[in-house]
Amino acid sequence: MRWSPPSSACRRRWCRSTWRGCCCSATRCRRRDGAARQADTTGGVPVSCAATGGDDAVAAAAAGWIVRLSADDSAEREAARAGFEAWKAADPRHAAVAARLEAFVDGTRRLGAAAPAQRAARSALGGVLAPTPRRRHLAGAALGLFVAVGIGMLLRLQPATALLADLATGPGELRSSVLADGSRLTLAGGSAVDLGFDAGTRRVSLLQGEVLVEVAKDPARPFVVETAHGRVRALGTRFIVRRDADATLLTMIESSTAASTAPPAAGGETVVVAGQSARLDARGVTLLGAVDAGAAEQAFQHRRLVADDLPLAEVLDVLARHRRGLVRYDRDAIAGIRVSAVLPLDDTDRALQLLQNSFPQLRVRLLSRWLVLVDRPG
Repeated sequence: MRWSPPSSACRRRWCRSTWRGCCCSATRCRRRDGAARQADTTGGVPVSCAATGGDDAVAAAAAGWIVRLSADDSAEREAARAGFEAWKAADPRHAAVAARLEAFVDGTRRLGAAAPAQRAARSALGGVLAPTPRRRHLAGAALGLFVAVGIGMLLRLQPATALLADLATGPGELRSSVLADGSRLTLAGGSAVDLGFDAGTRRVSLLQGEVLVEVAKDPARPFVVETAHGRVRALGTRFIVRRDADATLLTMIESSTAASTAPPAAGGETVVVAGQSARLDARGVTLLGAVDAGAAEQAFQHRRLVADDLPLAEVLDVLARHRRGLVRYDRDAIAGIRVSAVLPLDDTDRALQLLQNSFPQLRVRLLSRWLVLVDRPG
């Protein structure tokens, strides 16, 4: 994650009234300095995390504040509320994570709302079991445990990188955003990017998932997409980048790009032109051959995965990003299975069924709506 100097003009705004959404912000301001984390004197909850890391620490700190907001003493609650507001104002990352966490907790409370008969029974039970200091203490401990477990589940379903990203989508979403320079990013489901625009470069860091990039012309500022596996420097306008666990896949729709690995290989950049695809991994940049650029873009827009002799593990990685819940499998056990198919990413149940029909040796078990196990018995 890259950090830019603070700027009072840096704001994040979303047009939520339309399906597509619009990000009209300049580069998000982040705090570069901060020798270590400062602590709030009222309770030791971190006020600001160093720019070099601490994504999970931010989520844990937000959980700590929410637990403190449930204190029995009204003065403690007011002090916690003031401290929480100051903590959120100290860093845009704090406010973003706090908003998602509060929504998560509110959602679970709504799910737990009792029916009228249940409320009457609870009211009667409450008359017998009147509150005592010990019960209040246990209730507070239970709430703390609930929030901690909820945070763990939330981070498993949506990693901290996505919670803190400049732009992100949930499973099944497809969102298009116009950047400050006029470029457009369309994020597939389960994707996240950070933006780093300055006077000399326009940088998009793809943290997870897949993005369709349409680059606005600006000869003075190169447009670069980065992943853990390398970088793609735009020489033209439109291309798709997908980040998998072990590699990054580039598909050129229009014009060309220059791709290189991280760290850069001795051969330098490889030019990839329209109608070609390339793979960036530890071995370098490998051209994969010709693709139908129009069909590739349509597949992206219509939420279809076109698998052409892909390892099953990579296919399951993509399905997992488009599905709410967890998809678990042993990569080594399914290493020999390769897939050539067109799978619906907007109906992952059907996609999993198609895989099972095509590969009888596979076993797909839906343990709940939130957990799918894929294995190869024997």
